[in-house]
Amino acid sequence: MGFRINTNVAAMNAHMHSVNNNHGLNNSLSALSSGHRINKAADDASGLSIANKLSAQAEGLGQAVRNSNDAIGLIQTADGALEEYGNILKRVRTLAT
Repeated sequence: MGFRINTNVAAMNAHMHSVNNNHGLNNSLSALSSGHRINKAADDASGLSIANKLSAQAEGLGQAVRNSNDAIGLIQTADGALEEYGNILKRVRTLAT
């Protein structure tokens, strides 16, 4: 009794092309759903590096703006305190005369 091995080459090729098409479709859907031009390093490695640097720089600049606003608030508080000290000194001078 002999063994017989049948191979359906056409079905194997169809399966391989189907897998490749699904992979391409998944990549396209990933790119469309994210809305970004670069989704992973394989899309554009140098572009991703530049985008990461710009993102970090933007975050740093945002923090600098927040720090500046905090400093402005602190200066305004100190200005209010100095104005109040001036008012107190005027009142002391008025009472002293």
